[in-house]
Amino acid sequence: MAVRLLKLRYPATCSSCAASLVPGDRGWWDPDLRAATCTACRRPEQLQRPTDGTSSTPTLTAALPTFPAMSAAGGSARQEYLRRRTKRESQIDEKWGALSGVVKFLSDEPQSTKAWAKGSQGEQRLAAHLVKALGDKVVMLHDRRIPGTRANIDHLVVAASGVWIVDAKSYRGKVEQRDVGGWLRTDNRLMVGGRDRSTLTGGLFKQTLAVLTALDGVEVDVEVMAALCFVDSEWAVFAKPFLQGGVLVTWPQMLCKSISEAGSLSRDQIMRVAERLAEQLPAAVAN
Repeated sequence: MAVRLLKLRYPATCSSCAASLVPGDRGWWDPDLRAATCTACRRPEQLQRPTDGTSSTPTLTAALPTFPAMSAAGGSARQEYLRRRTKRESQIDEKWGALSGVVKFLSDEPQSTKAWAKGSQGEQRLAAHLVKALGDKVVMLHDRRIPGTRANIDHLVVAASGVWIVDAKSYRGKVEQRDVGGWLRTDNRLMVGGRDRSTLTGGLFKQTLAVLTALDGVEVDVEVMAALCFVDSEWAVFAKPFLQGGVLVTWPQMLCKSISEAGSLSRDQIMRVAERLAEQLPAAVAN
């Protein structure tokens, strides 16, 4: 179903800036992800009437984004979820015909399909947290495509401390680093809910290489960092972020603290780096 601009009937939180929305506020409602976005983060589309006299029904023209080549957080994951859902419903329609509505109502989506919706929601929540905590001190680019591949980068944050590549993960369970090497050797593993998830950090190698390639030729000395951020997981009371394979493994609050650390980039340099990244790593899904 399409995202709609309407008066909200229930309290909600903006998926972009984490602002509180009360019943009666106007906002964008995504029925597929059950997420709301305030009109400050996504400006209302302008109503235009056709000039050829063929119809009196208004048509919609999207407002321009505030930063070149912007894209919405979680857009690629949402698109994949909708593709899988549509394919499943088409298969049910073909097999069951007139009974397809009943089958859809009584059956549940596969976990592999629901995971894409959950991932999109996690990216949106992390983006909202970043906006709320960091404000205009940084420039954020969400859901960027790596040219020549089907891979994307969840979040790019350009701050005084450098460029941060952030991969958001919506996994349940306790996050910890565990040494499984025994007495004579060290073998640190990333464990989530008791399962070895060390391979997750490997995906950030390709993303880091893409960012370094995009920044080639920029006359700014900028540090590039990669972070794996768990938005739904549990941590021990005295847990600290840790490095796994050169990647910072962390959670939203501590990620923002790391990004906010002092750095050498000026505001002009931040904008120059962000513009190069926006140009070289295009939006994966048009906003």
